[in-house]
Amino acid sequence: MDNMCEDRAMTVFARDGRHRVAVLVRDGVLPFELSTVHRLFGQARSAGGVALYEVVTCAPVPGEIRTDADFTVSVAHGPEALAEADTVVVPGSEADHGPWDGALDPPLAAALARIRPGARIASICTGSFVLAAAGLLAGKRATAHWRSSARARERFPDVAFDLDVLYTDDGGVLTSAGAASGIDLCLHMIRTDHGAAVADDVARGTVVPPHREGGQAQYVKRPMPDQRTSSTSRARGWALANLHRPVTLRELAAQESTSTRTFTRRFRDEIGTSPGRWLVHQRVERACALLERTDLPVEEVAAAAGFGTAGSLRLHLQAELGLSPTAYRAAFRDRGR
Repeated sequence: MDNMCEDRAMTVFARDGRHRVAVLVRDGVLPFELSTVHRLFGQARSAGGVALYEVVTCAPVPGEIRTDADFTVSVAHGPEALAEADTVVVPGSEADHGPWDGALDPPLAAALARIRPGARIASICTGSFVLAAAGLLAGKRATAHWRSSARARERFPDVAFDLDVLYTDDGGVLTSAGAASGIDLCLHMIRTDHGAAVADDVARGTVVPPHREGGQAQYVKRPMPDQRTSSTSRARGWALANLHRPVTLRELAAQESTSTRTFTRRFRDEIGTSPGRWLVHQRVERACALLERTDLPVEEVAAAAGFGTAGSLRLHLQAELGLSPTAYRAAFRDRGR
């Protein structure tokens, strides 16, 4: 059986240049989180329609794996798949919510030890507990579901758990807060690998927002606003149509016929971040799209995205993505056209 699984894994991981993603599942895996990885990475295509990723599911011991629902999944690939992966994703499991001393069982520990050096490692929801127990999050910033806050900090004091964000990315080790934020994390990885145009296409195909920044709040303590009376959608639509010029908080509030204070509160309740921060991210997204899809000089891209100057665009792009406009265009222009 081991030889058969290894042969099949090697077939999946044909060396054709595609980025290889291995999803490591455990007993009690959450099916939504497992399928999220396959669905999003599986949709990513080049401008010519070529699949950009290979995705395979593996387990410490291949075979029937119980989910937290009323069905199992049949996993043909064992831990040998991890040694061939460029990215490893660990979804959450219902087992993470029960009594646990923080130690990994031997098959899981042995499987994680096969991850090759330099591979990107990510978790969804309480999958971060597995990464923490393996020592992969020591000294790093990470997150998990907000309901797990006390458990996370108690079990793993060497990890800087930030439980007020959707996802984190700390030096090639990434974590996300819950099921839905796993979508955001996968889109973030696709965007990092292949640019905004590819990630936006995947988001459109999945019918989800193309970009929720990692720093947005996991949980809004106040009730969500009544969409009939307090949505900020009109203001957001107006802002997107006017990104090329300065947009003030007073103008945004005027679109909803409310005060700036009330508008800011409603915006945070609905979107999970401040109007100013949201606006900067929309400008960065617009600039990235223009850098990928047009030949406009950087100065004109900056103006069209509302940054005013190339220097301002450079500052914000460096802060958001760690790249200059020129470097971003060089990396992603051909992939997005």
